[in-house]
Amino acid sequence: MRIGLVGLGKIARDQHLPAIASTDGAELFAVASRNAGTADLPCFPDLTTMLRDGPAIDAVSLCQPPQARYDAAREALLAGKHVFMEKPPGVTVSEVQALTTLATERGVTLFASWHSRYAAGVAAARAWLAERALQRISISWKEDVRHWHPGQTWIWQPGGFGVFDPGINALSILTEIVAEPLRAIAATLETPSNCQAPSAARLTMATASGKPVEAEFDFLQTGPQTWDIVVETDRGSLTLGHGGNNLIIDGVERPNGAEEEYPAMYRHFVRLIAERRSDVDLAPLQLVADAFLCGRNLAVAEFHE
Repeated sequence: MRIGLVGLGKIARDQHLPAIASTDGAELFAVASRNAGTADLPCFPDLTTMLRDGPAIDAVSLCQPPQARYDAAREALLAGKHVFMEKPPGVTVSEVQALTTLATERGVTLFASWHSRYAAGVAAARAWLAERALQRISISWKEDVRHWHPGQTWIWQPGGFGVFDPGINALSILTEIVAEPLRAIAATLETPSNCQAPSAARLTMATASGKPVEAEFDFLQTGPQTWDIVVETDRGSLTLGHGGNNLIIDGVERPNGAEEEYPAMYRHFVRLIAERRSDVDLAPLQLVADAFLCGRNLAVAEFHE
């Protein structure tokens, strides 16, 4: 599978480039980026130019901000290319639904990736919970935007998600390990007065059968970073820490495999193409959309990097 990558930012350099290099059956052939390039690959200023003037490719991996995702994905799908979308897959639920329909019509693969679902402890947590009755879940997802997203002003704009950019990772794990559908009931969104996206959020959710789920997100956390999900059941408790990579059951840490979220996603992408199918789960994005719909917005102090 010959891949063209669009958007050579921090996440692409740190995760996508090494993941593609380590994936059997995949090879990076070209890069499209406005402000960056690599010395050993053909580089183009945008996707249109790469598709027109670049080497033949089979698939496109989209790593640019979500505001640009729909147009790029649609262009690639119309060109007959398989598409891998970095999370979140789009700004709105409706635009990703439209892309899913287009991929089906064109007979190509669309993969809306959720990298945290491939964290080392998630599959084991899902299996453990499948044999127990859920009682309640609490999520604490707090990190420092200045460390993880330096200079990325798009994240504070409409469609940039703000604190939900990391928070949606927690929701992607939640919707993976809980067998029931989930719904948003209420939310409080704290938005800096000079921004368009929240820096903190508190969500009240529930499973379809009414089990409570609470989540607290903070984008201004300093010191130790927190990415924890705690689940209480009728037969013990489970904690997924470090973004899903540490699994603790009844106070005992369980051994996990290596952290390889992005290599695992690219292996899955290769399989999807071979099997001529797509993988687009909108449940995490829908919960974020619902939080904005039912949420109460509070203006807080300006954010300055």
